[in-house]
Amino acid sequence: MISEGCEQCAKGGKMVLFVYGYCDQRDCFYCPLGENRKNVTDVYANERLVEDDEDVITEAKRMDALGTSITGGEPQEAMGKTTRYLSLLKDEFGEDHHTHLYTGITGGRENMRRLSEAGLDEIRFHPPFEQWGDLHGTEWEDILYIAREEGLTPAFEIPGIRPEGEFLDFLDEGAAEFCNINEFEMSDGNYRRMQEQGFELKDDHMSAVEDTREAILDEMGDHEKVYFCTSVFKDAAQHRRRLKRMARQIRRPFDEVTDDGTLVYGKTWAEPDRFERLGVPEEFYTVKSDHVEVAWWLLEDMIEDGDLSEGEIVEQYPTYDGQVVERTPLSAGTRTAAGD
Repeated sequence: MISEGCEQCAKGGKMVLFVYGYCDQRDCFYCPLGENRKNVTDVYANERLVEDDEDVITEAKRMDALGTSITGGEPQEAMGKTTRYLSLLKDEFGEDHHTHLYTGITGGRENMRRLSEAGLDEIRFHPPFEQWGDLHGTEWEDILYIAREEGLTPAFEIPGIRPEGEFLDFLDEGAAEFCNINEFEMSDGNYRRMQEQGFELKDDHMSAVEDTREAILDEMGDHEKVYFCTSVFKDAAQHRRRLKRMARQIRRPFDEVTDDGTLVYGKTWAEPDRFERLGVPEEFYTVKSDHVEVAWWLLEDMIEDGDLSEGEIVEQYPTYDGQVVERTPLSAGTRTAAGD
């Protein structure tokens, strides 16, 4: 089973809203947060540092977001901020803008009520690893029913450390709607701690951990309400599709969108009136303060034909900061396969 939130994420349609970097679960050896996100109060919409509410709306529009996932740190430790952003998104984009939240604490009924009233749709609980297998009869069982009573869809989202049949029991009992298992991964934020626990990387993947996936799939993978999210899918599919959504949303008529979700265009320092004299249609170029950006294939032909002397083909991410991936210089006598 795949939830509505996951369907949107698989399409690259979920904006990630990081609301708070602090968390009282300080001993999670597998926490993937890097130093720039851990123990900070900054807010990020995708990779954009949020300075005001309009930044959140702008980023959502930039990627034509279908919904938003709320994460941290621990979002329930900043309830005022979390609920304000939920209300902001629902007010701007309507009830169809699907929201889900990741949390490592139960929070209690008051928090569930506040989150629901602010517009949260799904809440995904991640109980501390040391309590796995002993969750029945605790506040973790109670909160699943409380969340549902307050109008939320309760679920589990856990790292794939090991198989645990108790999560299947909660699904069969109707307490949780689904259980997402993320393939166990190493990151810059947890690499040292993970190695100290004896975990090693797979040879064929830069972040996935050895010897965890198969056992989990054998015990839990056949359940209709369990979804196993692989590292490859997150890296190669979700992220790339999100970039493609952004690229299609912001592309100019002459920008080319690649299979990786980057934008490709040409750049030259020729005088803008050269393009007018050469009869280049206005939709194929735009004038910047110190250069001209133009369809890459047109720039290549113009340089090859001697109409312009030099330029470059630029490939960049469609993110707000426009990080450049590659620059390919062009001059008379050179050709490139940028669009192949």
